[in-house]
Amino acid sequence: MEVAIAGFGGQGVLFAGLVLAHAGTDAGLNVAWIPFYGPEMRGGTAGCTVILSEEEVGSPIVSHPAAVVALNEPSLAKWGPRVRPGGVLVVNTSLAKSSVERADVRVVPIPATEVAAALGSDRVANVVALGALIKATGALPLDVVERAIAETLGPGKERYLTLDCEALRRGAALARARPRWPSERVEPENPS
Repeated sequence: MEVAIAGFGGQGVLFAGLVLAHAGTDAGLNVAWIPFYGPEMRGGTAGCTVILSEEEVGSPIVSHPAAVVALNEPSLAKWGPRVRPGGVLVVNTSLAKSSVERADVRVVPIPATEVAAALGSDRVANVVALGALIKATGALPLDVVERAIAETLGPGKERYLTLDCEALRRGAALARARPRWPSERVEPENPS
């Protein structure tokens, strides 16, 4: 499965891709992870592609991914048309407001930034979107991804693990309860 995750620099798109890559490796798959970003440190374009395969990965180049996570409007404009027919397009509707006019892909609209803010930190919107991707594609078990979050965070950052795992589960729940784009919207739950 070829995946593209894209957004602004500072949204954690590279972290989300690394988590996915670690989870794929932990699940015994062959993995390729390639970052891409603009020249700006924060606020510019950023993203990555991840390939998960039972076979050897011949090329890390991803032109038409089976799944895309678009965390903002420019990423939706760039990657939305590239999703392979029959693929999955996870859209952060908090920052990407355009409707998707493709009937040949499964669109998973989630207010990732709003859900993350309700959890206490809008910085975990990337993990909310990752949870939706995992649930919508069935690519990996959620518990494998949770373990990969711990591995990716590394030593000294364990304090973020609980929040990230809750964000992952919320995103997965939103993908399960997904409305049809764009007529309805799933509102973030109050975490209390």
